[in-house]
Amino acid sequence: MEDWALDYEWLRVRHIVKRTMGRDNLPDLNGILFLIGIQELGRWPEQFTKEEKQDLIHIAVCRLLSYDDYYAFKGRDADGWPHYEIKRPLQTTGVKAQSQLLKINAIRYFKELENENGGWEEEE
Repeated sequence: MEDWALDYEWLRVRHIVKRTMGRDNLPDLNGILFLIGIQELGRWPEQFTKEEKQDLIHIAVCRLLSYDDYYAFKGRDADGWPHYEIKRPLQTTGVKAQSQLLKINAIRYFKELENENGGWEEEE
């Protein structure tokens, strides 16, 4: 994906999340990962512990990297938390390149959600 297309699609995802969540500010990558983790967990308690928040971000990263066969879904534990197993080591090095890979796959994730849900409501 070219840089301008990535920037455009990433901004679009951030605006969708901002609007859907009723927020004043655009979420960053960690905020998006946190929401993907919650989506993958499938439940939304009042609050998460700090450790659970870290686990949710880890779940999101594994889910997104499963698009590129770095991880595979293994199953859920007794509490319903998803688990992944590593299939191969991540070959993308550097924070910027890894962030870009996660953004590309987050865009893909949200496009799949959009297709499943018949699109997003446009802001009026």
